[in-house]
Amino acid sequence: MTTRHRQSADAPSDEAADPSPIGQAILSLIGKLPASREPRSRQPAQDARRKANGAAAKAALAAGALALPPGVVGWLTILPEMMGVWKIQKQLVADIAAIYGKQATLTPEQVVYCLFQHTAAQGVRDLVARVGERALVRKASPLLIRNIARRIGAKLAQRAAGKGMARWVPVIGAVGMGAYAYVDTAQVAATAIDLFEGVIEVEAVEVDVR
Repeated sequence: MTTRHRQSADAPSDEAADPSPIGQAILSLIGKLPASREPRSRQPAQDARRKANGAAAKAALAAGALALPPGVVGWLTILPEMMGVWKIQKQLVADIAAIYGKQATLTPEQVVYCLFQHTAAQGVRDLVARVGERALVRKASPLLIRNIARRIGAKLAQRAAGKGMARWVPVIGAVGMGAYAYVDTAQVAATAIDLFEGVIEVEAVEVDVR
């Protein structure tokens, strides 16, 4: 009697395929955690909201400016626009973690969760498990992070198509992209505040993301 060997998380599979350009951008984004100069706050919720408002305004300005070029040229600015907004949001997550006194335990998994939980929940569903006010952050291998980036990239490709259409009406499109970036950044902040104001436990095992 023969048995089939279960494919391990690090074995080659369809999920190990190279991510899309958006997925590759996500990988480069989370390769290094940003530092923060924010001190631990005695009123973290208020200071985190203040930081979030500033970051949202900055993201709106960046997205709106990059959405101004019209037509075909505008298509070339879609990925730089997304990357610019994500970098602002990544710094925001680090700042909120510092405000809550949790920057020292910040991990790439937490950053990915905060950035994309509201737009690609299925892609990050296995990174953080919530039990009441406690959050269990599961460590993921580089391959699993790559697979998650591929999933998020596939999901966000739909949004990129909408951004491309907006390039044909540059002024209106720029206003719309700026407004979207503002709301998107506010949602990232809300996720980060919800995560860092509770108890966080980091698990030292890999998760098989399929």
